[in-house]
Amino acid sequence: MMDARTIEAIADELLEAGRSRTPVPRLTARYPKMTVEDSYAVQQLWRRRNEDAGRKLVGRKIGLTSKAMQAATGITEPDYGAIFDDAVLDTGCSVQWDRYTHPRVEVELAFVLKDGLKGPGCTIFDVLNATDYVVPALEILDSRIEMEGRTIVDTIADNAAMGAMVVGGNPVRPDAVDLRWISAILYKNQTVEETGVAAGVLDHPANGVHWLANKIAAHGDSLSAGDIILAGSFTRPLWVYKGDTVHADYGPLGAVTCRFE
Repeated sequence: MMDARTIEAIADELLEAGRSRTPVPRLTARYPKMTVEDSYAVQQLWRRRNEDAGRKLVGRKIGLTSKAMQAATGITEPDYGAIFDDAVLDTGCSVQWDRYTHPRVEVELAFVLKDGLKGPGCTIFDVLNATDYVVPALEILDSRIEMEGRTIVDTIADNAAMGAMVVGGNPVRPDAVDLRWISAILYKNQTVEETGVAAGVLDHPANGVHWLANKIAAHGDSLSAGDIILAGSFTRPLWVYKGDTVHADYGPLGAVTCRFE
C-alpha cells in the first residue's frame, strides 16, 4: 500500500489537473508498483476534497462493464467513480466542450434508487427491488490523466474518467420492460455512429449495480436511497468536438440530446 503522503499528493495533483484542464503524466509510469487498492484510496481522498469544496455526492458510475468498452480500452475489469450534483445535466443542454479534456460520449442506463443497497451479498434481485426507475442517459467522459497506455490503476484514480452525465427520455419502472433488450442508436451531427443493446453490460445492466454494491462494501461504503447509478456503457466511446450535436435514440424510452459549444 502506498503511504498516505503519496496518496494525498496524487489526489491533489488530480484536483489541479481538473481545474487546469491539463492531464498529468500516467500514474503507472511514475508509480509502477501502484495497485488497484492504492487507486481507490486516491479516488476516495479526491472525492472527499471535492465534497469539502461544496460538491454533493448524488451517485456512482460503473465503467468498463461491456465487451465494447473493454475492447476500446484494453482493460478487462469494471471500475467505479463518484457522481456529483453539478455533473448531472438535463437533455437538450449545451455543454462547454473545453470544460473537459477532449470529451467522449457513451450510451448508458441510469438506475435511480428508492431504497439503499449494501453488500456483501447484494444480488440482481435486490437491485431490481430497490430501484425506483431506470432512465436513458449519456455519459461525458473526462480525463485528468494522459490516456496513452492507461491501465485500470490509472482509470480508477481518475474517478473512472467521469466528467458529467445527461439524463432524458422516459423513466420506466424496472419491471415494466425487459432491461436487457433496451437498445439505442447514437448519432453525432445526424449521422449514426454507434448502436448497442443493454445486455452488453454484464448480460443485464442491473448486474453492474449489484457488483458495485458489493465492491464498495469492501471499502465500508454503500448506496443510498435517491442515488443515481450509471450502469455502464453498451457502446464504444464517441469522440466529440466543439459544435457537435449528440443524440441518442432509445426507441420507446425516448431520447437524450446535448450540444457541445
